[in-house]
Amino acid sequence: QMCEKFTVCENSMEMLVQNNLNLPKVTEEDGDFLTLFLFQDKCLRKISSGLYTFRTYLEYVQETFTSEKQNVESLCYSTEHLARTIRQMVINPDEVIIPDSATRESLHAKLKSDKIWIEKITTHLILRDFTSFMEKTVRAVRYLKNTRSISV
Repeated sequence: QMCEKFTVCENSMEMLVQNNLNLPKVTEEDGDFLTLFLFQDKCLRKISSGLYTFRTYLEYVQETFTSEKQNVESLCYSTEHLARTIRQMVINPDEVIIPDSATRESLHAKLKSDKIWIEKITTHLILRDFTSFMEKTVRAVRYLKNTRSISV
């Protein structure tokens, strides 16, 4: 929808220049996929921490992508719920990194721009990386469910 409504496309040079968001990622080094059974707890901590971090980014999207405000609001709620659920599966839930309000406010301030084009690009990058993060999360949780008999 971003591409259609705002003509934001994948090969935009401005997009590549602005991609300094440092969004959460789930990687094989975090103990996912083939080696997941050895690093189940580490993987779940990383996923839950990433989801809590994405909360601030999604709140920004909610503010800037106003034509889809209700959908983004639902996405924020679901992401928060999933982060809490996965955090409960971690052996020591206190090890899950949850950004405090000062960190969230600082990040939110960095995301703000007075240029609408930059806001659109930032929104697009957040949604793109969130989609990738969620695809890997689904694979990891599905793998855990099939190999470790966890219930989600």
